[in-house]
Parts: sequence; C-alpha cells; structure tokens
Amino acid sequence: MAAASRILVADDEPNLRRVLAAILTRDGYEVVAVSDGAEALERLDDTIDVVITDLKMPKASGMEVLEHVSAAQMRAPVIMITAFGTVDSAVTAVKAGAFDYIEKPFEQEQIRQIVDKAARQSQKNAETPRVRLSKDDEAAGRFGLVGDSPEMRSIYDVIQTVADTPSTALISGESGTGKELVAKALHSHSSRRDHPFIKINCAAIPKDLMESELFGHEKGAFTGAVSSKPGRFELADGGTLFLDEIGEIPVEMQVKLLRAIQESEFERVGGIKTLRVDVRLITATNRDLEREVGAGNFREDLYYRLNVVPLRIPPLRERLSDLPLLASHILAKFNARLGRRVVEIAPDAMRALCEHAWPGNIRELENVLERTMLFSTTEIIELADLPTEIRGESEEPLAAAAEPAGEPRGVSGAHSLKEIVRAETSRVERELIVKALDETGGNVTQAARRLKISRKSLQMKMKEFGLRDREAGL
Repeated sequence: MAAASRILVADDEPNLRRVLAAILTRDGYEVVAVSDGAEALERLDDTIDVVITDLKMPKASGMEVLEHVSAAQMRAPVIMITAFGTVDSAVTAVKAGAFDYIEKPFEQEQIRQIVDKAARQSQKNAETPRVRLSKDDEAAGRFGLVGDSPEMRSIYDVIQTVADTPSTALISGESGTGKELVAKALHSHSSRRDHPFIKINCAAIPKDLMESELFGHEKGAFTGAVSSKPGRFELADGGTLFLDEIGEIPVEMQVKLLRAIQESEFERVGGIKTLRVDVRLITATNRDLEREVGAGNFREDLYYRLNVVPLRIPPLRERLSDLPLLASHILAKFNARLGRRVVEIAPDAMRALCEHAWPGNIRELENVLERTMLFSTTEIIELADLPTEIRGESEEPLAAAAEPAGEPRGVSGAHSLKEIVRAETSRVERELIVKALDETGGNVTQAARRLKISRKSLQMKMKEFGLRDREAGL
C-alpha cells in the first residue's frame, strides 16, 4: 500500500482543528495539527505533503506560512482557510501561490475533494525537477534553467523570442525533463511577470470537477458548492495560466476550453453571466498529441490552437553534455538541504553517470544524487558510492563479496575493501529496517522514529531494498 499523505493543519480554533483532523484521519491521511503560525513554520519540512492553514493566526499568518513554503520551494500545496466575507483575501493568496482556499463554514465533501486534489499535486511536485541556477551563473544557462548544450541554447532562443507575446505555447517532453520550469521562464520574462502565474495539473483533477476548476462555479451549482468560487481562468486574469498534462483534459471539456481560448470569455458553472479575461495560456504534455488527435482522444482544432509555439524539451540522454552542470547544481542544493559537504564527483563516477540512459531524466538524476549523498562519508562521490544500477552491476556479486569463504575476495583483488564494507552495511541496514517494520506492523512513521531517521529517508531505503510491500501506509 502506498504511504498516506502527511497533512499539516494550522488553525488557532481547537474545534476546527479537531474536526479537520478527524475528517482527514478517517480518509487515511496522517495529520499534524498545530495551533498557530509559528508552530506551523517549525513543523514544516519535506515530510509534509499538504498544508492547510488559517489565513489569520497568532504569531504568524497563513500568508507567512505560504511565503515560507514558496521561498523554500517545498512540494506541499497550501490550502488557505478563510472566514466568511474575506474571500478577496483568499483569492489574493491563490494568486500569490496558494493551491486553493476553503471558506468557513465548509462541507466535509468540499474538504475531501480539495485535499484529494492537493495530495495528487503534491505527488506531481515531488516528481518535478527543481534544479536552479544562481543569479550570477550565466555560463551554465539562462532563464533560470541549467544547460549549455546546443539543444538547450535552442530553447533559450525560443524563450527569448516568444516570452513577451500573447501566443499560446505547447511544451512537450518526457516526464521529468523540466517542462514547468520552461513555462515559468516564459512568464517571468514577459510583461505579465508582475501578474499571477496560475498552474493546474489536469491529471490531478477529477473529470467531474474539471469545468469548475477552470471556469469556477456559482453557489448551489452542484452538491458541495456552498458559495460562489472563481476558477483558474479568473485567477490568472492579466497573467499566465499553465495547464500541465493537457492531454488528460476530457474530450467533452475540450470544446469549452477551445471557446475560452478563442473568445477569452466563459461562464461559471451554474452561472449566466459571461466573464471576459486577459490570459496568456501555456500548456505542457508528455503525450504525443498528434497521435492522440489521430486516435480521436484530442480535438484537432484545440491542438492547433495550443500548438502556436511548440517547445520540445529534450530528454537528458539527448543532452548528456549538460549532465556535469546539472549534477553540480543538484549537489549544491542537497548540500544545503541535507547538511552535507559533497563538493566533487570523481571522473570515473561522472563517466558512469554519463553512460546511464536516464529514463527518468532530471528527476532520476536528482533521486540518484540525493540517495548517494545521504550515505556519503567523504567530500567526493566515488564510483563505488553510486547505486549498482548506475555502475552497471548487479547486487549479487557485491553481496557475495562480503561473505567469508576462505580468503576474502576483497583481499584477493576481486572487490575493494570499500565495496565489501558497503555491501555489509547494506545488509545490516536492510535487516534493521525489516525488524523495525515487523515490530511496528509496517507503520513507516513509527519505524522511522525507532530507527531515528526521517520518514522520507526510510521510504527511500525501503524502495532501494525492495521493501515497499511491507508498508502499512502510515
């Protein structure tokens, strides 16, 4: 079973905290409840998947919590709770980066729907590469992107040309290549940069809620619509709307989206008033939309409307000359996050990284380097420090090297002492993790506490050792 999402609930009203905790716990989430903004800031870390915070709290406001999450580039979507009559403040929060808002009093079903969407978005955020350049490192790339390969320079040229135009752009590429970063670059280098950048992951929205998400709804339009609510098109007025995974839009919604793009107008669900907006639309997909058009899954007229500016982001295997730059920036990021001092990758280790196919692209590179840095004891990543799948080896010979059978194989030269120590360390780690999981009935959170490591680190080790089937989901 997959691990339950961990939700931070921050509100100074004890009854509301209890109600939210009860609803979410009943739905299988793990809840961390705090009574003020300062405590929320203390509890925020990479184990939190979703944040639900009141707009007005003692010691620190919900906006301060949102600003902290944004500044730290955390993956947790922030849901704002607002009192009746202060919706304008909540809409301002959404334009500042909040995922959504809930108006008091609220319906349980409304909470469930919004949290479910936020948890899906959190998973998507966890899979999105976050590599960034320092402001003074122009040699490594432009527009906040990393890379100096011919492929990346072509992308920079397109961004330079079309960023400050109203034309729609379709960003295509495999999962993990950094499509959202390109969308943000298009927005931040346009004249709309001071206006909202609103994003929505179409794959995370249930089909029956898609229209409401895009265009908003009026009070009473459907069960759970306890008040009127603007959609993402309204929130993005004057700025940019980024629709990720556009290929997931249901066919029946595509004609309504096409009209909104062509006419810059729409009606809320259950409404009769036509609303006009000024929105620059950017979309992204990891699907072949031309093939989807041929299969009847995507409207041809919508495809051509979206594909005015096509931008293909190459997979990492097609721009391996950028890998040293990417690795350098990833090391810097994880040094700060993990408290490590890894400053270099040995030449043979870098060769192994460059020879790997990277089916998961930059996302996989980040995963590999973070995993390696977690267990690194020196300032240099050596070839033996890398996971076996990167070195092109299987686990069995390495495990056998640690078994005493006459003269140790490491001594005879078949394996180095460092490899033998790593194999034995892995064996001991696996045994301790299995024991902790057995003693806690598969509860990952309790097992992590026993082992005195973070929940995230334990989940990574479980994945490495093939132990995810022992997970009880808490």
